[in-house]
Amino acid sequence: MSELTDHRQVDVLAASPPGYLSGFGNEHESEAIPGALPQGRNSPQRVAHGLYAEQLSGTAFTVARAANRRSWLYRIMPSARHPRFERLGPPHGATLRSAPFGDVDPDPNRLRWDAIPVPDVPTDFVDGLYTVGGNGDVLAHAGIAIHWYRANRSMVDRYFVNSDGELLIVPQAGGLRLQTEFGLLVVEPGEIAVIQRGIRFRVDLVDDTARGYICENYGRLFELPERGLIGANGLANARDFLSPVAAFEEVVRPVQVVQKFGGNLWAAEYDHSPLDVVAWHGNYVPYKYDLARFNVLGSVSFDHPDPSIYTVLTSPSDTPGFANADFVVFAPRWLVGEDTFRPPWFHRNIMSEFMGLVHGEYDAKAEGFLPGGGSLHNSFTSHGPDAETYRRASSQELQPQKIDDSLAFMFETRWPVVPTAFALAADHLQADYDAVWADLPRTFAP
Repeated sequence: MSELTDHRQVDVLAASPPGYLSGFGNEHESEAIPGALPQGRNSPQRVAHGLYAEQLSGTAFTVARAANRRSWLYRIMPSARHPRFERLGPPHGATLRSAPFGDVDPDPNRLRWDAIPVPDVPTDFVDGLYTVGGNGDVLAHAGIAIHWYRANRSMVDRYFVNSDGELLIVPQAGGLRLQTEFGLLVVEPGEIAVIQRGIRFRVDLVDDTARGYICENYGRLFELPERGLIGANGLANARDFLSPVAAFEEVVRPVQVVQKFGGNLWAAEYDHSPLDVVAWHGNYVPYKYDLARFNVLGSVSFDHPDPSIYTVLTSPSDTPGFANADFVVFAPRWLVGEDTFRPPWFHRNIMSEFMGLVHGEYDAKAEGFLPGGGSLHNSFTSHGPDAETYRRASSQELQPQKIDDSLAFMFETRWPVVPTAFALAADHLQADYDAVWADLPRTFAP
């Protein structure tokens, strides 16, 4: 527990080691000062310690109980106490875009990028956001945007809040300390974090630089996929998702709060830190997850299942089974299928797929798909193993094989992903990606 002092620059968040509460979508409660959390009611006439009560709603008030997401926050100053937000112009947001994406026409070509470089000039998490593309409409709360982030400094007296969508953050290089209204999340490569709409946070770097991927989900909140015939256990288990314990900053000095709203960045100067929540309870809470805890299920006879069996989180759409967004992970696993082409097969998919690589080598690409890079295969775009992978996998002697030196993932969405003009013109876009299939031999022998 943290104790409030008379000093007006108390930064409990920065000083505290992370503590976590386990469970996905649970009704959690936490307090940084004993007695700060009201008992038996949400909004007493006077909150203990002179705090203000405030509700943060992530869904409409009247959504069914099982889907309702909201939290009550007990804070030093109500979030309503701030001046007017003003639009930020370039260079802020110069490489950040939101749906609808109309810079270029939708592109049916297969696209692949090398790892995006970290800038040489001082760049924090917000200034380093770089949009690959997306779909849908940010104002209609449908679709997604796909971003890289890259940073070489922490956010100093600066905070961020996204009103357009929740952020699924996938670190690839360098850890992040996500200082949120609810407390601290520390995420390293191999873990993910989700920060929902409307939650204010600051990003501090664990290392000198950081780089990774973001799926900005405009649609329904991410949830755990149904298991169906799998039953009650397996895949991502609810107990392994971690939310922060309450911790707060009592910082009284000018700070900047940057808000993403309607696809644009806005900013206001506060006279205090917005991370001043001393206690909270509810189920609209940021969380993290260690991908090493994903319980991979697969075939123990022949063939291998569709990659949907590797879904960690899903944002459903109005069409059952046709997701607004899926987050799929290709984690360490055994391959044991007999008489089976074990890498992902050649396919054309109605869903659009953006793939990233955290570390190692992806088993469908022998070369060219690098950690920190990405590939985009839009709806019905033909893709699959490259020529070298096909040659090796179709001729090798099949023995049980452990894939334990690779971690790849996929953002999958029901709509085509329209790339940004600057992503298509980027120096790190591979000009010869189609060539990985050019050497596939003609082996037809009637």
